[in-house]
Amino acid sequence: MTGPEIVTLGCRLNTFESEVMRQLGEGLADTVIVNTCAVTAEAERQARQCIRRLRRERPGVRILVTGCAAQLHPERFAEMPEVDRVLGNAEKLDAGLLRGDGEIAVSDIMRGNETEAPLIAGFEGRSRAFVQVQQGCDHRCTFCVVPFARGPNRSLEPEAIVAQARTLVENGYLEIALTGVDASSFGTDRSGLPSLGGLARLILERVPGLARLRLTSQDPAALDPEIFRLLAEEPRFMPHLHLSLQACDDLVLKRMKRRHTRSQAAEAVCRARAARPDVSLGADLIAGFPTEDEAMFANTLAFVEEFGLQFLHVFPFSAREGTPAARMPQVPKAVRKERAARLRAAGEARLARWLAGRVGETVEVLVEEEGIGRCPWYATVRLPSGLAAGRLARVRLAGTADGELIAEAA
Repeated sequence: MTGPEIVTLGCRLNTFESEVMRQLGEGLADTVIVNTCAVTAEAERQARQCIRRLRRERPGVRILVTGCAAQLHPERFAEMPEVDRVLGNAEKLDAGLLRGDGEIAVSDIMRGNETEAPLIAGFEGRSRAFVQVQQGCDHRCTFCVVPFARGPNRSLEPEAIVAQARTLVENGYLEIALTGVDASSFGTDRSGLPSLGGLARLILERVPGLARLRLTSQDPAALDPEIFRLLAEEPRFMPHLHLSLQACDDLVLKRMKRRHTRSQAAEAVCRARAARPDVSLGADLIAGFPTEDEAMFANTLAFVEEFGLQFLHVFPFSAREGTPAARMPQVPKAVRKERAARLRAAGEARLARWLAGRVGETVEVLVEEEGIGRCPWYATVRLPSGLAAGRLARVRLAGTADGELIAEAA
């Protein structure tokens, strides 16, 4: 049956929620839903650009805008002549509102009251799946608007999470990543819930057909001991951690109002490597945070090299209206851009060395599409042709190119 076309911008939780909307909107033709992101000012600009382009290219479709940018600034999107309807993060999970039933004023859009999503069968065009474990965030990093778009931390029930994982596995998915706004905070909002690591172990025990389990971005201040035990003991728990570091200078971290120090970030890296020596590590990093001088930046750059971080997500600082960081002394944009480029170059160099060290190994790769797969450490692998998407293939890593591994038949 025909359903809405969905344009997903931003995080993995948005990807999950887009599939919920695709299911709830089944039968809804001639509609494009733009699921927006608000993590940076650039993300909002790209959302508006996307909406204008859609209207030019698809003059007859109904355009519905939702997601975090729409949640924060519904009036700005409602004023766009290209937009037919604006829904917040709670309303986008309402089948009636998606279909156009009833009226909703932008002033009525709720904050942080998402209902529990129904079970979804799968992800259109994807061989890997995501499972939501929580919503919202209780922390107030000085640069971030996400808590205002998503509300406080709210953990889903473990039974519902296990049921969603089981449904996806029954429908052929071999790999799942647990996601949320602040997934590390799962279980901290009320008593009787396991930690995130405990939840991961529960899923692996209760869903034996699941071949691979991953975590999305983790707060180094909240990594629980069970995660390190899983790294050491459970081969189905993938050897890859992505850390929400943001910076590796103590004064910058304090001004960001992060909960970890540079030494605590280093301890998390060392504990992960002690548990699983071959673990790969990634990080989110902000370049040019307000007041950051060259020495502070050098501390972050040195951390990447010293601790061998392979997969970096680097963002030049983007001031968000209404946040404390937007009122701090700003680093010039050109300097932010230059520092971001240096961080990316350092990450690419570390990745190239790490990839070269994997050459010669034989591994199982999840085939994502024709000729492309994902190895246990999360690196992209170029594959021989003819391998079925969604399946595991045993290959030999024969070389590297452009930040990827090159495989041949084992």
